[in-house]
Amino acid sequence: MGINVGITGLHATDNPAPGIGVIRSLKHPDGWDGEIIGLAYDVMDTGIYDEDLLDHSYMIPYPNTNSQQILERLLYIHDQNRMDVIIPTLDSELALFQKLEPDLKKAGIAIFIPEVDVSKKVSKVYIADFCEENNIDSPTTRIIKEPGELDKSIKEIGFPLMVKGVFYEAFKCRTKVEVLTHFDEMRTKWGYPIILQEVIEAEEYDICCVGDRDGNMLGAVPIRKTRLTDKGKAWAAITLKNDKLYDLSKKILKALKWAGPCELEILQDKKTKKMHLIEINPRFPAWIYLCTGADQNLPKMVVDLALGKKVDPLPVAKSGVTFVRHATDLVCPIEWLEKLTTIGELHY
Repeated sequence: MGINVGITGLHATDNPAPGIGVIRSLKHPDGWDGEIIGLAYDVMDTGIYDEDLLDHSYMIPYPNTNSQQILERLLYIHDQNRMDVIIPTLDSELALFQKLEPDLKKAGIAIFIPEVDVSKKVSKVYIADFCEENNIDSPTTRIIKEPGELDKSIKEIGFPLMVKGVFYEAFKCRTKVEVLTHFDEMRTKWGYPIILQEVIEAEEYDICCVGDRDGNMLGAVPIRKTRLTDKGKAWAAITLKNDKLYDLSKKILKALKWAGPCELEILQDKKTKKMHLIEINPRFPAWIYLCTGADQNLPKMVVDLALGKKVDPLPVAKSGVTFVRHATDLVCPIEWLEKLTTIGELHY
């Protein structure tokens, strides 16, 4: 009997979610011995309409909905189409699935994510404290919890600086007017806190890692982005071999005792060559399929970890592998949209 996997994060636009890359990795190279079940939040989540990727799609409530409602929906889906494993792929889902994990486990649905106290350390609010406690370099950061703290923080950091939302979005600002504009936008969209961070003249690297519950790094693929969207997302990138990045990644995962996938964002100062940790995203990146192309199929590894299988560390990822993202049109019958809108499910 094959393994059925439920996957979230199916929207793939100029700010793509990771779900499509995770599915492509599971199906690489010869398909998947089981069913792939899409868990979508919106009928216009684009990946829903790719019948070559999914066996079933179901609408589920947004992560900020009552958790009992979401649990009931997931258990209904599980009853209709067994889900052996769920891979959540969005930052905003982590707290929800941490809360639901015991009930999902009782129902026979496995998941492999970090503990609450671990993930809290890597939130944008607390990551600077984590870096200081573990002797890891990071940019000067200020956490703004009320408007009165803004002026003082701007003076302490200086320009240019980054204004970041607690979950998503980041803007480089060179003037106070720009700061105030983006600050107000984020306060309206995400609320407090809002993060101000020093800008370092540096080379940027991203690393996708998977750790076990003891913090051992089982796989890691470092990249350098070579083309960005206007939102700062990778539209093209290349894999690298860099011992400093590997060593720092191992140190970070060990200090956290990280379980599951994460994306480390690291800046190497052009002058001092120091590595600065700026963010840890607690999920696969949208470019996860590049890892599979570099001979590290990390989504398959996470499925094995969720099912309690013994997993050995992978060899060093292949360097010099590149990707370029492209847009494509998905054509489908209008009945697909109607079914998702009316009954909330689609079976291809």
